[in-house]
Formats: sequence, structure tokens, C-alpha cells
Amino acid sequence: MIKIVIAEDQRMLLGALASLLDLEEDMTVVGRAGNGEEAIQLVNEHQPDICIMDIEMPSKSGLEAAEELRGRCKVIILTTFARSGYFERALKAGVSAYLLKDSPSEELASSIRNVMAGQRIYASELMDEAYGGSGFDNPLTEREREVLGLVADGKNTKEIATELFLTTGTVRNYISVILDKLGVSNRIEAITRFKEKGWFK
Repeated sequence: MIKIVIAEDQRMLLGALASLLDLEEDMTVVGRAGNGEEAIQLVNEHQPDICIMDIEMPSKSGLEAAEELRGRCKVIILTTFARSGYFERALKAGVSAYLLKDSPSEELASSIRNVMAGQRIYASELMDEAYGGSGFDNPLTEREREVLGLVADGKNTKEIATELFLTTGTVRNYISVILDKLGVSNRIEAITRFKEKGWFK
């Protein structure tokens, strides 16, 4: 019997997923979590074979939980977001599958069996985006990420310059390069784009 924990912050969907998987003869849902923190507790408690996880959840995201659970059970990400940055981070966390919520329901059960057999399964949309030259990798250098992080924290050019021991002119140059690399026209758009790609750690 394949033991499963499901983490999903939308209660109706959580209930539907659990009911659906409980109908499978070789599967049993041993725990339901509303966020990543609860998912980790339930995995510790029940030691399931698989944890199915949404990404955007309160208190701890699915990706943060997946990173913590690495090696303790197989993780399947089930999400609405086909974002390459999220996918990249999920791969680094060693997740066994990354599926989209609009996939047919029977696909989930077969994916669980395939993962148990040692396969890795990733939604084809993600593979196309990831390896189709559409910006899978974060284009910013470590220093540029640092500058954008401080911008996201609400710091102005002068404050960033002071914190990083740079001149204000150098900070402006960095910001100009960041906007150019991200293909946006202002700081707010840069932060939004960076968040959408899942590049903020």
C-alpha cells in the first residue's frame, strides 16, 4: 500500500484529492496538511512513501518543505504555476515529479505509481519552457541579485550604496543592468518579474 500525505491550502481541493486517491486500491492518504510546516510534521509522524505538495502555501511554501524533506520521502509537486524558476528550484530540491493541476485526475494516480517505481515525471509544458531557451537560468549575477534584494526590501539607491560599500552611481549602473537583463522598465516590474520566476530565495 502506498502511503501518501497531501499538502494543499485550498481545503476543497485537498478533500477532493484525498478522496480521489483513497479510491485507488493500492493507495491510502495518511495525512492532510494546509501548509508546508504541517506537511513536514505529518511526514515525520506517518513516514509516508510520497508527499504531494502545492507550492504557494502559508507559513512554509511547498518548495521550502520539499528542500527540508529531501531524502525522507518522495515529493510530488502539484501546482498551478508552470514557472521555470519554481521548476528549477524543485529540481534542485530533488522532487520526483512536478505536475500541473490542470492535468487529468487519472494522471496523478499513474504518476504516483511511476514515481514509486523510481521514475521522475515532469509536466511537458515545463520541459519545453525549461529547455527551449526561454530563460530557465537566472540571468543576474550574485551582486545584481543582492542589489535587487535590497531594492525589494524597500531600500533606496543611497541606502543600498551604504550597505554594499558602493557609490550611488555604481548602484544606479547595477539597477540599469538589472532592468535591461530582466526586460523591464522600472524597479517594481523587476521585483515582480523576479518573484514570478521564483528566483527570490
